[in-house]
Amino acid sequence: MAATVVSLATSLTAAVVPSSFSSSSSFVFTKLWSTPCLRITFSVSPFSYSRGGGKLMAHSLARATLGLTQPANIDAPKIAISAKEIDVAEWKGDILAVGVTEKDMTKDDSKRFENSLLKKLDAKLGGHLSEASSEEDFTGKPGQSLVLRLPGLGSKRIGLIGLGQSATNTYAFRNFGEAIAAAAKTAQACNVGIVLASTGSTSNESKLNTASAIASGTVLGTYEDNRYKSDSKKPVLKSVDILGFGTGPELEKKLKHAEDVSSAVIFGKELVNSPANVLTPAVLAEEATKIASMYSDVLSATILNAEQCKELKMGSYLGVAAASANPPHFIHLCYKPPSGPTKAKLALVGKGLTFDSGGYNIKTGPGCFIELMKFDMGGSAAVLGAAKAIGQVKPPGVEVHFIVAACENMISGTGMRPGDIVTASNGKTIEVNNTDAEGRLTLADALVYACNQGAEKIIDLATLTGACVVALGPSIAGVFTPSDELANEVFAAAEASGEKLWRMPMEESYWESMKSGVADMVNTGGRQGGAITAALFLKQFVDEKVQWMHIDIAGPVWNEKKRTATGFGIQTLVEWVQQHSS
Repeated sequence: MAATVVSLATSLTAAVVPSSFSSSSSFVFTKLWSTPCLRITFSVSPFSYSRGGGKLMAHSLARATLGLTQPANIDAPKIAISAKEIDVAEWKGDILAVGVTEKDMTKDDSKRFENSLLKKLDAKLGGHLSEASSEEDFTGKPGQSLVLRLPGLGSKRIGLIGLGQSATNTYAFRNFGEAIAAAAKTAQACNVGIVLASTGSTSNESKLNTASAIASGTVLGTYEDNRYKSDSKKPVLKSVDILGFGTGPELEKKLKHAEDVSSAVIFGKELVNSPANVLTPAVLAEEATKIASMYSDVLSATILNAEQCKELKMGSYLGVAAASANPPHFIHLCYKPPSGPTKAKLALVGKGLTFDSGGYNIKTGPGCFIELMKFDMGGSAAVLGAAKAIGQVKPPGVEVHFIVAACENMISGTGMRPGDIVTASNGKTIEVNNTDAEGRLTLADALVYACNQGAEKIIDLATLTGACVVALGPSIAGVFTPSDELANEVFAAAEASGEKLWRMPMEESYWESMKSGVADMVNTGGRQGGAITAALFLKQFVDEKVQWMHIDIAGPVWNEKKRTATGFGIQTLVEWVQQHSS
């Protein structure tokens, strides 16, 4: 089959924040990020780029260089991913990684493997593989890995990667890919071959999805965000061969899709990882604009300044933004398919607090995570990451609006005070009894705006409540919706993408705690059921005819163990949009 090369290398730039709200203010650009390149090919082609810098204007509010922080110039890593049909014992490279279940590790009375592939490899290795697995107590449990340097195969090393009792879903195979990436880093491997000990009697579609998940996991597991480190090692892994899944255009297309979505996830991670002294609301808006520029055949951008938001009566959003020296930027990207009729109109709304101090209800004490409040724009990162992927994939038959009310929640003499009453763009009034419940105030006007675009279905994503983290832990997002139909769609998308969601109740009786004596509502109802009352608050700003879902990603937006962003939500959103594609 002829080799097909698909390469992606995107250099994103960021704006220095202007010192006024005027739409005529000058902007100076300095490059911020790189997005790693996933190259689907049967051979490696050299392709690299680096970031540069720019000078700041004297009258600019130079928040993008606060603390003299500038991202390092780092060449984008390149990984060539190929699908090959070859005798795995003859495959040549640094590590042959074999995915094994606990059942695959079953041995006969003579302590030899019963699995045909493992039996074949063990024979080539003189029985040392079975012997070493017994000595190291490797049983195929998830998270286990055993990498050995043994002579007898084409590869320099053989690695056994545990899949647990079974591996049947995207989540498991993506984790498998990440485990392979970790083993490759430890061994400083440049080339990796991947095979499953047992593929079973799976369908062709299942094989395609499995290969895609493994490829995605390997790429995402290899990636490290080193832009803000003074000295860091570059990834060594250059090529991955996926063995035993066949070849052909269908598989190439699936791997290309994995490339697009992985690129978007990495983009989302980089946004969340960037500190608030670099990623300001203006910078986030500029990143959105550059996405639209890259895919201008299908994406358009509208960025509203504070005066324009005032004209739209977005008092709830502007109230949150009032204390910051960095002005708010309301972001609206619109995707329209390149041809054909549009059968569905969707909207994705993301919370975009580039930093959340808590305002006058400042975050204090252990567990407040004020030092991590750069991730309070994780919802916007998911939405803009999805926009990037959709711009690449170009699904037909669906129109998508990507909406972010970007701002900072700071403290100053111009800031919103506890007890203030703000008026949202749908005319509803809100008594602010807690300035740290600010994300819902920004989302209120964003949801009204999304409804005004004619969206039939809306999903918002937000790092909204600590209560949801308490309820579901760090790796599961809470889902709130009155629509069973929309819930079924999104959970199907999450299953296909390998992200974990759990539906929570919309308990209407809890709304009683959200009533105000002087306004239509307060913005928080207290600690009990906090994630539920937050969702009930958002519901007040959605047209009853619109199917709407709120996803609280406060837990899974951040990996505390790795101390880095996860890019959570992007894969599910892209899958959901594609479900609506004709």
